[in-house]
Amino acid sequence: MDLVIERDAMKVLRKLQPKLRASLVQRLKVIAADPFAEHANVTALAGAKDAYRLRRGDWRVLYRIDREAEAMHVEAIETRGGVYR
Repeated sequence: MDLVIERDAMKVLRKLQPKLRASLVQRLKVIAADPFAEHANVTALAGAKDAYRLRRGDWRVLYRIDREAEAMHVEAIETRGGVYR
């Protein structure tokens, strides 16, 4: 499955510390390889089909799976307090 990082998420990703950025990208690649398997710190979001949240410390990554296009779209990367607004 393709990993697509949306523009707003990419802006935040570029500003992160290199170690954290590399860790998040690696986790996202692992998830994209098999998005419907059980992954640690990943939770399905209520009220949205194929939408998920990855937790990494104080950071949250919101992504959705597009089954038709076979792509995983990373929509938001924010701190815990700001991501759900």
